[in-house]
Amino acid sequence: MNTEIYLAIILVFMIILALVAIHAKDLLSAVIAQGAIGYGLVLCFLLLKAPDLAIVQIVAETITLIIMVAVLHDSTWVERRLPMCRRDMVNYTMALLLGVVLLYYFIDAISVLQPFGEHTLRMSEVYAYKAIELTGATNFVKGVLWDFRALDTMGEAAVLFTTAIGVLAILRLKGKKN
Repeated sequence: MNTEIYLAIILVFMIILALVAIHAKDLLSAVIAQGAIGYGLVLCFLLLKAPDLAIVQIVAETITLIIMVAVLHDSTWVERRLPMCRRDMVNYTMALLLGVVLLYYFIDAISVLQPFGEHTLRMSEVYAYKAIELTGATNFVKGVLWDFRALDTMGEAAVLFTTAIGVLAILRLKGKKN
């Protein structure tokens, strides 16, 4: 099978998991379904050959899941006092509205994209054809990462470092309370 079919299958499962998260009877099930959606996005990034995005997504998703499960464990959930049928009507209406808006922007966004598999080099032509010459590096990837995309790579590393420090701080504070 080609990449488009795998992506379509994963996206269908992600949509199903989103519906499961919306209709879950307890919050923990909803959080787990939401986490599975994030890990599905990791698979999509890997299929699209974007391992740097996949790494950032998997770290952020794992840390988010840890925090959400910890919050659920330490707190209680109080339902709103709206009658069940009215609450469901509001939820379905909002979900439908959100779906229509997202579908509109999705169709608008894909109308300007090139067909899958066709590449343009308008931004990366310098990378592809002159990276070794301009950087003096013997390794193409290393030359692009360190000379052309150094600030981007540093920003990704800073996000990962900050997220990890935040989680450690939260877990450390929780440990001091006990």
